[in-house]
Amino acid sequence: MTIRYRVARSLLVVLLCAPGLACGFAVVFPSRAVAPVGGMISSPSSRPSSSSRSVRTNNNDEDEKSGGGSNDGDCSIAGPPNPSSPSFVANRRSTMELLCGGMALSSLLLSPSTAHAYAASDDDAGSGSMKRILITGSNSGIGMDAARRMAVRGHEVVLACRTLDKAKAAADRIRTNVANDSEDAVDAMALLKSLKLTPMECDLADLSSIDSFVRNLRNDGEYAFDAVCYNAGLARNVDARDVARTRQGYELTVGTNHLGHFYLNHLLLGGNRINENGGRIVVTASSVHDPDSPGGSQGATATLGDLSGFERAVADGSGRFDMVDGGWYNADKAYKDSKLCNIIFARELQRRLSADERTRNIIANSFTPGLIVGTGLFRDQNQVFTKVFDVAATKLLKVGETTHYGGGALEYMTLSAKVGERGGGYYYYSEPGSSKYGDGAFGRQFDVSEVSKEARACDDDGRAKRFWELSEELTLNRTRS
Repeated sequence: MTIRYRVARSLLVVLLCAPGLACGFAVVFPSRAVAPVGGMISSPSSRPSSSSRSVRTNNNDEDEKSGGGSNDGDCSIAGPPNPSSPSFVANRRSTMELLCGGMALSSLLLSPSTAHAYAASDDDAGSGSMKRILITGSNSGIGMDAARRMAVRGHEVVLACRTLDKAKAAADRIRTNVANDSEDAVDAMALLKSLKLTPMECDLADLSSIDSFVRNLRNDGEYAFDAVCYNAGLARNVDARDVARTRQGYELTVGTNHLGHFYLNHLLLGGNRINENGGRIVVTASSVHDPDSPGGSQGATATLGDLSGFERAVADGSGRFDMVDGGWYNADKAYKDSKLCNIIFARELQRRLSADERTRNIIANSFTPGLIVGTGLFRDQNQVFTKVFDVAATKLLKVGETTHYGGGALEYMTLSAKVGERGGGYYYYSEPGSSKYGDGAFGRQFDVSEVSKEARACDDDGRAKRFWELSEELTLNRTRS
C-alpha cells in the first residue's frame, strides 16, 4: 500500500473520530509518473512500449438506481469536542463501530493509480459523423453524464436502464439540465430540439428483459450501434451474508455486472447490431480487480480460482453459484470478482473479435474513471460512512474524481480518435485527483495501464477461454423464465 493511501486511511480515522481536528489538516501528495502499457491489438505505429508497466487504477461503476450523492457539507473547525462529555464518548464508540464496518467498504473506494503525462492533447471526442450509442446504467452517475455529453454533441444515445420509468426520467433530467445550462431561451430550444435520446428498459439481472430489449431495438442494419458502453453495475453492502440472486438464479453481483452484459453483448454481436466498420465496445471496470492495488488488497481479494463455482453450476444444470471460484459467499469479494470478470471478458472479447473476419474492425476496451463516491453504485452501503468518505476523498485528500470527470472518461473511450487508432484490448486509468485537469486529462493523465497478474495469467493458462465458454453455457442454455 502506498504512503498516499496509508495517510488517506489514517486521516479518515481522524475525520470520523475528531472532525474538528481533521479539518485542520492540509495534505499534499507527490505525483508519480510511469510509462503506459499497450494492449494486445493495436496499430504498429501507435503501440506503447511494453517495457514499462503500471498496474494502478481507480474504480467507479454505474448502478441503475440513483444512490448516495456527493456531500459538500461544511466541517466545523470551531474547536475539538470535549472528550469527557458522555455524548462524545457514545458518539465516538458508535463512530468506531461504523469505521470497523467501513474498512471493507474502503476497499471499494480506495483505488489509486499512477499515470504517464502526454504532451499531445486529444480533443477530438465527438468529431466526425454522428454516432448511435448505447449506454447501460445511464440514469445516474457517469452513465448519465456521458449520455448528456454525447447527446449535446449531436449523437443519438439509447438510455438502457433497469426500468422504463428510470430511463424516461433520465432523458427528462438530461433535457432539463441542458435547458438550465443554456445561455438563453433560443439557445435552449435549439439544443433541446437537437437531442436524440431513446429511453429503453433493460434489466441486466433478468435475461428475459435483455431479450426484450434487443427485440425492441430498431431492426434495421443502417442503425447498428457505433458504440456500446457496458457501464451499469451494482455493489451489495459489504456486510451482506445472504446470497441475493438474479431472475435466472445467478449470484446477483456477478450475474448483473458480468453475465448480464455478456448475454447482451452476445445478442448485439450475433444480430449484427454493432457497426462492423469501426464499432467500439467499452466496459467500465475497476482497479479492485487487482489484489496488488491498494483498494483491491483490502479485505477478501479478487480471484476466480479454477472457476469451480461456474463449473458446478453448468455441470448440475442449475446455473446457481455463490462465488465464481466455488468458495463461501462474500459480498465484498463478489464485487471485486465481478470487476475481474469485466477485465477478462473485455480481453477475451478482443481476441475473438480480431480472429473473426466479420468483426475484426470492432475494438473492445475497459477502463476505470477514478474514485467517484457519489454515485448509485454505493446505494447499498452505509450511507453515513459513504458520505464522510466522499468528503474526505474529494475535499480533503484530493484523490477523488467528480461525476462529470467520470462521464468525460466514458465519452473519451467511446469517441476519441486516439483510442480508435490504438486499437483494442487495453485498460485505461487516471491518476487520483485528475479531475483538476478537466477534460484536458484525457489522453494525458488518463491513459493505458496493465491489468492484474491473474488477468494476464488467464490469457496464458486457458482460463480466459474456459471462462468465456462457461459464461456461454450459463446464459445461452438457460431458460428465459
